[in-house]
Amino acid sequence: MNTCALFKMGATFLLFLFFGITVSAQINAPQKKLDSLLTVNQKNQKTDSTKIKILTEVYRQYMRMKNVDKAEEYLDKTIQLSHEKNLKKFSAMAYYRRALMYHGRSNYQKAEENYLIAVTEFSSIGNLDMEAGTYLNLGALYGNIPDYIKSLEVNQKAISIYEKMGNETDMASCYTNISSIYQRLGNQSQALVYLKMALKVFAKEGENARGVAVVYGLIGNNYFEASDSELMQMNVLPGQKIKLALEYYNKSLKVAEAIKDVGIIATTKRDLADLYSSIGQKDAALKSYQKSIELSKNGDDKEAYASTLYALGNFYQRENDFENAISLLGSSLKIAEENRFLETEKDASLGLSTVYEKQKDYNKSLAYYRQYIKVRDQIFNEDKEKEITRRQMQLDFNVKERDYLLKQKLTEGELKRQQQELTLKRQQLALTAKEKALDLLTFQKAKADLDIQRLAQEGKFARAKYQAQLAASIKDKQISRQDQQIKFDGRIKIFLSIATVLILIIAVVIFLNQRKTTRLNKIINNQKRELEQLSKVKDRIFSVVSHDMRTPVNSLISFMQLLEGGNIEQEKLNRYAASLKNNLTYTSTMMENLLNWAASQMQGFNPYLENLDIEHLTTEVIHSLQDNADQKQINLQNLISSGTFCKADENMLSLVIRNLISNAIKFTPVGGAIEINAASLANRLEIKISDTGVGLTEVQLNHFNKPGYLGAGVSTLGTNKEKGTGLGLLLCRTFIGLMAGEIKASTNPGGGSCFTITLSK
Repeated sequence: MNTCALFKMGATFLLFLFFGITVSAQINAPQKKLDSLLTVNQKNQKTDSTKIKILTEVYRQYMRMKNVDKAEEYLDKTIQLSHEKNLKKFSAMAYYRRALMYHGRSNYQKAEENYLIAVTEFSSIGNLDMEAGTYLNLGALYGNIPDYIKSLEVNQKAISIYEKMGNETDMASCYTNISSIYQRLGNQSQALVYLKMALKVFAKEGENARGVAVVYGLIGNNYFEASDSELMQMNVLPGQKIKLALEYYNKSLKVAEAIKDVGIIATTKRDLADLYSSIGQKDAALKSYQKSIELSKNGDDKEAYASTLYALGNFYQRENDFENAISLLGSSLKIAEENRFLETEKDASLGLSTVYEKQKDYNKSLAYYRQYIKVRDQIFNEDKEKEITRRQMQLDFNVKERDYLLKQKLTEGELKRQQQELTLKRQQLALTAKEKALDLLTFQKAKADLDIQRLAQEGKFARAKYQAQLAASIKDKQISRQDQQIKFDGRIKIFLSIATVLILIIAVVIFLNQRKTTRLNKIINNQKRELEQLSKVKDRIFSVVSHDMRTPVNSLISFMQLLEGGNIEQEKLNRYAASLKNNLTYTSTMMENLLNWAASQMQGFNPYLENLDIEHLTTEVIHSLQDNADQKQINLQNLISSGTFCKADENMLSLVIRNLISNAIKFTPVGGAIEINAASLANRLEIKISDTGVGLTEVQLNHFNKPGYLGAGVSTLGTNKEKGTGLGLLLCRTFIGLMAGEIKASTNPGGGSCFTITLSK
């Protein structure tokens, strides 16, 4: 962004920030409002202050609708009636608003005329605020011309009034205007001083004030556009330039986003994009350009929109994205031509010429280059005149500024000395007249050189066009041969692709079959192991049935024979009866376990799960086994709390607990203890049966706890030589599994065994 653009940004900020000039973006509503106002105006035939107010609203509505002729008509009526009724507050505002209208349309002559009349009328009615505000807008206008001396004069007048009023905020606007003047004169260090003065004032309104956002952006531009020598004057190393500019751009963006000011966000995004592009961060630059265009597209600042379109188009041109570059540069050129934005028109024309040259479309490239030369010559003439004027004014500028800043403190002698210095400076200006003439001659020579350069460029384009046509003919033949080769290669690729797909399909089929075979082998092996275990259990069952059932039956037959003889002593009879009872009890238990286990192996044998009171069920089992425990003086305790429930099959769980307690009684010596307890764990219930008996060995524990345990039917004698079938634990594992539970065995810390049953609640 050049310094001219910076000045315009500052001027636009002052114009819209401090005087609240807004333009409606609606389409249908303005016409309806205008029709309503015209109807009211027609009905009101009185010539009083109410009539003036109605006329004021009518011309303001025409301004919003950009109908200049009608706005002028009603402005004149308002001013005439205001003067007739001696109500200058209305005529002063009319002149002021007319000046704003022409200022926005870059008609600086008419804008200046109306601003000056407005100043006079505001002064006559004592409206200091609007008088100073008009001077402030004049300062922005003179800065655009540029006439720096006049701009400084009116800004100083505005500062004097704001000092009297104690209006620091609008004084900060003047500081911003003055900083723009210094930037145009190449004195970036002094411009930065005034910007920091303005920032200090705006910061008093809060960290999210609009003025803070604008000044942050201007400071960022100040660092980004400064040359190395200017940076050294600001006590900044050249290497810190990008860092400082980026810091202030981000500060501006943060404040603008906080207050949702779309105009400042769009401008700052474009400035950030320029910075990112300059340091090679292309992705970040592209995103910022696109966001700036999106935000500024519907705004009122057409020059900013056209400049942003050019910036993004030029970015695409550098990246060789010709389609997007042509579209954006063409849109930028169209807006610039319609609104006479010469600088943008020049840049867009050159950008389009470069794009078409890269595409070897030399006719269009030459046409846009001619347009670029034409606009450049026009700008060069204007810039040359401005440069000559600027050099004259710059000689007198520092003296003028000191005169305004220090005139209240200077003595009469110092004033005379200042006047003498002014006289000397004017004499120096007279001496520069010859330099001006020399500059004009130099300019004319440069223009002639440009004409020669243009003719040479046209010849160069003609030769390039012929060479391009010849190269295109040769390239067409090469392309034809390449097309044939590509078609042949394509057929080969199709054949190879089909063959590859077939091979892959065959490989997948083979792989899936192998996986299926492996899976089936695994299932068969598991089933084989289970069958082997079941065969062992079956062999043990037959052994038990063939051996253990024969003994009690033979004992019963012998006992019956003794009873038939009739001559047996009572003591011996009691001893035989007790032994027979023990054998029959063992046989009954064995038969019950065998039948239950056989039933569990039958298909269709499923548990009936219901909510069981574990304390009640355990108590019943203990009652059935209490005699056995009492014979060995074993303390059998049920520690389960009343009201403890879980989901289980009543018969299955009773049999499991009975088997576990029977085993505990069997392997617990005289005077031992057995405890049954329960613990609630989330949605599960743990039932623990622990004893102080001989316990299980580590091998037995590991064998019981492994997942594939089916038992082997091995039985061990109890502490009183009690027999067993070896099927009790197998039956426990089977029934608990059917009820979707778990059973684990462990060593009791106090000696003995502990069996833990886990079931759902």
